[in-house]
Amino acid sequence: MGTYTKQFFRNFDFPLFFTYLVLCLFGLVMIYSSSLVWAVGRYKFEPDHFFNKQLLNLAIAFPAFLLAAFFPYKNYKRKKLMIFSVVGMLLLLVSVHVFGYGREELGAQSWINLKVAGKNLINIQPSEFAKLILLIYFSSIFAKKSDVGTLDNLNQSIWPPITILILVVGSVMLETDIGTTFIIIVSAFSVLAASGIKKQTFWKLSGIISIGLLFASLVLYFKWETIMTDSRKGRLLSYLNPFEYIQGSGFQIANGYIAIGSGGVKGHGLGNSIQKMGYLPEPHTDVIMAVISEELGVLGLLIVVGGLGFIVLRALTIALKAKDPQARMLAAGIGSMIGIQTFVNLGGLTGLIPLTGVPLPFISYGGTSIILMSIAVGILMNVSMFVKYEKNK
Repeated sequence: MGTYTKQFFRNFDFPLFFTYLVLCLFGLVMIYSSSLVWAVGRYKFEPDHFFNKQLLNLAIAFPAFLLAAFFPYKNYKRKKLMIFSVVGMLLLLVSVHVFGYGREELGAQSWINLKVAGKNLINIQPSEFAKLILLIYFSSIFAKKSDVGTLDNLNQSIWPPITILILVVGSVMLETDIGTTFIIIVSAFSVLAASGIKKQTFWKLSGIISIGLLFASLVLYFKWETIMTDSRKGRLLSYLNPFEYIQGSGFQIANGYIAIGSGGVKGHGLGNSIQKMGYLPEPHTDVIMAVISEELGVLGLLIVVGGLGFIVLRALTIALKAKDPQARMLAAGIGSMIGIQTFVNLGGLTGLIPLTGVPLPFISYGGTSIILMSIAVGILMNVSMFVKYEKNK
């Protein structure tokens, strides 16, 4: 243990650590700035209510990051740990449909509320757990198959984890959380692409899944009126022309545009956002980047996009350097997950894609998100440490 601890600190990835830390602290500051008016005016809370709750979330997230960074990633291949993680994930995803709750304006039933003595203790979003657990499971199972030389066997090695993926995607789609579904699919295929399977196997699998997606699209077409509630239709219509629906479903995205546009290059200064004064709903959540742009202008954009971009590029660099298949898949999967989630959030805010309610990594308010993202970066840190150790050795 003493030797491992020495190697841990000797190969510690300080640039990755400090980037993670800066993003978390910057997000905390912006949550305080963006949520002041909303906390008092909408919920009748104290002005620093959301700031204090996120501070508590970080008090849990940071030790979780350190634990994940210290825990050797190769242990994830242990059979009992894989079974426990996957079964726990599936039970959580099923329970959200039984005990979960959602809000009509968000268009999804994605949270489980744990209560003690009638008081809300914590809200859990199982789909956030699913994103990370699937990455760990995929990288572990494919690494084991690579070790025994059966990685390209579709029936024996590929279909069992893909079946788990289909179950997860189906459950998250039923919530319905389209943004998270997209992130899960892309991240899982990033791990598969980095696993070392032959191109023929990958394209054969992609073709089969494409047929499945086509079938799902046909179901969506014929069940359009049942699946597309007024809330979901509103989100799609407001994506096409938000200002035409500014009094309804386009209210949030239109005011987000106004916030970004009014901030310009320099911004109005920290704390001086106008749109957070009741014009921009839930400004501390998935649209927090609009407030950052309005208050800090290009500087705020550079801090967020630059920091997140650095973590993604760092992850992909680590993946390219890794000799161990499991390390390569973990790094590629985590980098892809953070990158695609950033794209979904900022793409929705800027009108490239419909707004889906996905949080901006490390910046948006949310306990489950910041804790799971911290664990993900901790795992990446551990992989980075082992890659450095192998290189030096």
